[in-house]
Amino acid sequence: MTIAIVTDSTSDLTPEVCGQQGIRSVPLYVLFDGKMNRDGIDIRPADLFKGLKEGKKTPSTSQPSPAEFAAVYGEALESADEVLSIHISGQLSGTVGSARLAAQDFGGRVTVVDSRSASLGLGMPVLRAAGLAREGRPLAEIVAELERVAAKADLRFTVDTLDFLRINGRIGGAQALLGSLLNIKPILTVKTGRVESGGRVRGHKKALADIVDHIRRYSEANGGARVAFLCTLGGEDYLREIRAGVSGVNFVDLGDHQIGAVIATHTGPGTMGAALEPLTA
Repeated sequence: MTIAIVTDSTSDLTPEVCGQQGIRSVPLYVLFDGKMNRDGIDIRPADLFKGLKEGKKTPSTSQPSPAEFAAVYGEALESADEVLSIHISGQLSGTVGSARLAAQDFGGRVTVVDSRSASLGLGMPVLRAAGLAREGRPLAEIVAELERVAAKADLRFTVDTLDFLRINGRIGGAQALLGSLLNIKPILTVKTGRVESGGRVRGHKKALADIVDHIRRYSEANGGARVAFLCTLGGEDYLREIRAGVSGVNFVDLGDHQIGAVIATHTGPGTMGAALEPLTA
């Protein structure tokens, strides 16, 4: 039985990576400057941040339609026996709901999984699923493996400015203003599908130290880790500093990944962090 892997653009896996791994990715949308733009195709974070600096209206995001998922599933099933479709947390987006509606028309040949995460917290299980599918593992075994890993997976990040969280309703205006004045950097994590506070620190250096310490503790607690580093434009130097800080830690490095336009709409420039999985479930 052959299994095709489908995800969405909030996995923040590049088209090149998806192509190499045989993964199909359905784009979400960013409504910006009067246009509905496909994430990673019509718009990238650089376009977003440039437009905002020029005073353009704050963007909004939306999920693909069930019809768009159905088209991808139909194409995938022309060469595969089954589809495993893995998506951004249902508590953060309606994307997984659209996927489930579309799956109903394929007679049980499409299985939809809510990753309960976002960005590389989604991208990592997608890569794992693609690898297991290439090994010829059955669908039930792949899904069970993803569930085991998800129970220990983690996503920890910080943002350079609180402005984007304020604009998108994730933090109050007064709190954002106070945080900016005090140079407060929120530490954020994704738990059971929701973005939660992991604490807050004052200043860039302490934010970097928190991410570094977290990777070290996670690796020690899990006998090693798989780590994917993530950032928006402006965060590349931060990742180099994090890497220097985790020298000697037992982890498999899954590389640096830039956050796409949909996630960047909510986090802003200078975001950086890491998605983590245990080496074994």
